[in-house]
Amino acid sequence: MVSAVFHDPAATRAEAAATAPGPAKARAASTSVAAVPAASAHPGAASFNGREWALRVLPPLFGLGFLFGLWALVAMGSGKAIPSPWETLLQAREVFSDPFYSKGPNDQGVGWNVLSSLKRVALGFGLAALVGIPAGFLIGRFTFLSRMFNPLISLLRPVSPLAWLPIGLLVFKGANPAAIWTIFICSIWPMIINTAVGVQRVPQDYMNVARVLNLSEWKIATTILFPAVLPYMLTGVRLAVGTAWLVIVAAEMLTGGVGIGFWVWDEWNNLNVKNIIIAIFVIGIVGLILEMALVKLASAFTYEEVRS
Repeated sequence: MVSAVFHDPAATRAEAAATAPGPAKARAASTSVAAVPAASAHPGAASFNGREWALRVLPPLFGLGFLFGLWALVAMGSGKAIPSPWETLLQAREVFSDPFYSKGPNDQGVGWNVLSSLKRVALGFGLAALVGIPAGFLIGRFTFLSRMFNPLISLLRPVSPLAWLPIGLLVFKGANPAAIWTIFICSIWPMIINTAVGVQRVPQDYMNVARVLNLSEWKIATTILFPAVLPYMLTGVRLAVGTAWLVIVAAEMLTGGVGIGFWVWDEWNNLNVKNIIIAIFVIGIVGLILEMALVKLASAFTYEEVRS
């Protein structure tokens, strides 16, 4: 699975003109050269940058305004059942005034709950990466293993990750390792599948060269397969982290303890809807930060044609 690439139409036309042969290239070059002084001499040339900035900034602001406007209308129509954005904002200021307080194992600030959830995600995801990425290489590299494990993956992958939570509680006898086990299960499939697909799509010419040079399997894996498979592998990592962050909230609601999911469930038991809405925004913001960080990582380590 490769991330989609969206090109700027103006940049695409400029690139096509630059690579055009003969007179077409010369005409494009002369046109672009002639256009530069005219554009720079025009008194309103700087307004294009302002327009571009507005097109980048205003749509997200309008989207947020639409969300908060709809929220305010729903709050007005529900009486006092759903708090308004302003009431939630005042409550959020109080919650984040001391996010790391601790008054016992079941009464801790939102900061500690988020850190506990991230710790579980990191442990479960790390174990899944240690197992899933090498397994994906082997399954993609060897036809026998591919035919052996494809039916098992097709059978187990559609199972909801929360269905594995009771198995984790039964085996590990604890809520925390059971939640980590659930994260492990939901994270391993995207990494196995994307890595295996990447290995299978390596051009056969590369493998022919390796056969001619009589390279060992280790050399093939490190010098040929790994660079070619890296974009697929990072896509699997991004999908796995997103799924893990979704699942941990539901797992913590069922297992209890300290965590953002448990915090949501505890606030529901206290009928504190404001804190539930705050938790929803916190979960979304943390997930967005994780996604942006992995996009940066993928952009730094993948080839230009697969960057998103």
